[in-house]
Amino acid sequence: MKILSAIIVAVILSAGAVCSSQGDNIVDLFARVEKLNIYRNDYTLSKVLTEKQKKTAQRNAMEKPSPGTYKFKDNDLYVVADKITDRVLILYERYESVSKQKVRELVGTLFFDFGDPTVIAHDKTIYWVFDENGKISEERYRDAKEKGEPLKTLATVKLDSSLEILKKGGEEAAGTVYYVLSSPPVLKIFSETR
Repeated sequence: MKILSAIIVAVILSAGAVCSSQGDNIVDLFARVEKLNIYRNDYTLSKVLTEKQKKTAQRNAMEKPSPGTYKFKDNDLYVVADKITDRVLILYERYESVSKQKVRELVGTLFFDFGDPTVIAHDKTIYWVFDENGKISEERYRDAKEKGEPLKTLATVKLDSSLEILKKGGEEAAGTVYYVLSSPPVLKIFSETR
């Protein structure tokens, strides 16, 4: 529960570019985020779970989910869903004590799935930021930041590693890595309404 709560808070706070109009409602946001088709394995962010996925959720339920949610694990993937709508709120994987090679493999998989990231910070954190039209490029992100223009972020993919990702050396080091797919605007409205 502490990890899930920390991830939700981190996702909401870390996406400084997140901006959503007050008129957005959760049903509309779910539909707009689902349309982006951001997924891991067979789970798509904001999409309603299939009957098969709901059975997996029942078999692999995790204790103490956040209020209004249920959480389960499907292989290495954790899924947090809305109790009322069965829509996916958060997808994440977390690995403790892994090699730098494992971190790089995970980064490679996410690069393959989502393309070049929007932002790489401190060689330990990578963000892919999405708006209504898809992934926001690094150039567009930096241009908006320079001009002080808000971005209307609908979803993010964030990878955070305790090990430097691109720096050579330190291959024998072990560290922690996680990634999380979420929609900060959905989580914000969800936390206010559930």
